[in-house]
Amino acid sequence: MTSLYTLLIAVTLIVLFPIIWMLLTSFKSESEVNAFPPSILPNTWTLDAYSKILKLYPFLRFLLNSLLISSAVTVGTLISCAMAAFALVYLRFRGREFIFLVILGTLTVPFAATMVPIFAEMSKIGWINTWYPLIVPAFLGNAYGIFLLRQLFRGIPRELGEAATLDGCGPLRVLRNIYVPLSTSAFTALGVVTFINSWNNMISPLIFVNDQNKMPVAVGLAYLNGQGSAIWSWLMAASTLSVIPLLLMYTLGQRYVVAGMTMSGANR
Repeated sequence: MTSLYTLLIAVTLIVLFPIIWMLLTSFKSESEVNAFPPSILPNTWTLDAYSKILKLYPFLRFLLNSLLISSAVTVGTLISCAMAAFALVYLRFRGREFIFLVILGTLTVPFAATMVPIFAEMSKIGWINTWYPLIVPAFLGNAYGIFLLRQLFRGIPRELGEAATLDGCGPLRVLRNIYVPLSTSAFTALGVVTFINSWNNMISPLIFVNDQNKMPVAVGLAYLNGQGSAIWSWLMAASTLSVIPLLLMYTLGQRYVVAGMTMSGANR
């Protein structure tokens, strides 16, 4: 048992080392960052990198933009995927299973294959340099979220919904009052995963947004890196600030993520 714990601690340190290095580097001066051989701990702790990126770049605006975009995407995904998954489980209509297979099939289509036609479409309707191309598609659902919620909804007894229907509830009230309260773990898991994926998304904002004041933090980091030679202490400070919200969210929702994934996988 001792050897197992030792192995787990060693693996944990290996996994955490890049994050620890990023955090410590953000407190170093640029001369110390470029020194050889490199030191793990800063010889002189300084907040100069943080003050520079906050003074010279609209980094707080980048963080706020990411927060607004990711929150809207999360809300849209939860609403649309819940409605689609509920329809595929509770409502009975011809072609239901075929539609679900088609939805799953979209998982095999990479974004690179649809990037050009989507850009052309967004350009025609005047949505370039806006957040609409980043947010609106989330309200149309995605295959991963529909699959996750559908698997969990299948484990909820249909009789509960039918009893509510006899009491005068329509499909939306059945979804809201019965299926959603019984699927809190899955919704939390999907929400956390969606928020993190949206926060880390760089390709879509890089294509559709070119105004610096509208950039999310992922594009902002690339923008910092692209301004001449990289100043590593600044990049590490910016990366540390961008990671903090994700660490907080995942820490708070970790047990729900595990529970939601486990329950959805069990309900085949």
